[in-house]
Amino acid sequence: MILDIITIFPQMFRPIIEESMIKRAQKKGLVKINIHNLRDYSPFSHRKVDAPPYGGGSGMVFRVEPIFNAVESILGYKIYPKQGENKKKRIILFSPRGKTLTQNLIKEFLLYERLILIAPRYEGVDERVREYLVEEEISIGDYILSGAELACMVFIDCLVRVIPGVVSSISSIKEESFEDCLLDYPVYTRPPTFRGLSVPEVLLSGDHQKIKKWREGKRKELTKRLRPDLWKKRRKDE
Repeated sequence: MILDIITIFPQMFRPIIEESMIKRAQKKGLVKINIHNLRDYSPFSHRKVDAPPYGGGSGMVFRVEPIFNAVESILGYKIYPKQGENKKKRIILFSPRGKTLTQNLIKEFLLYERLILIAPRYEGVDERVREYLVEEEISIGDYILSGAELACMVFIDCLVRVIPGVVSSISSIKEESFEDCLLDYPVYTRPPTFRGLSVPEVLLSGDHQKIKKWREGKRKELTKRLRPDLWKKRRKDE
């Protein structure tokens, strides 16, 4: 999979993509991440990419030309008027208008070979970008960030870890929170007792059937108590 990030702050992404799991995934050849500075595609003086909104109002808006130029340069053909098409790609804008990011939504993007991720700032993008260029809008929650870079990073982290071969143990992914509308079970490690606080006996018993049953019960108990919204969805789907 190829991920193309379009941003005016390319250096913000370096610490994320050059460390840990995402770095290893790139070394394995499972994902290729390209960072594109939007200013490099600006046809205007001083590499400007924004302008005040028509009709007045506060803030600045990302202009249509640099974004179209960037995406079309990446793809190698014109988007509008259409001069080509790649059905294995998806152009994504991070925006409060978008679908809320979930684990199930992340897995849908595994169907694509190339994702172009647009991370705007200020008051967002010229509406023509949404209407004629973007194919999907994603939000990571109902709150306001100073820019979409962090939302883009969250998306990348969530996506890369579910690419086959990135995480060595596939079972660890299948058993994680949200995979079946249940939270994860509690986990413990050494020592078995700390200041009088003990690990549940069942986990020390060596009886794998009892441990499995205990964990399943805890997942349901925690979800019902802490995330009644997920529990309701779980019951509905059963």
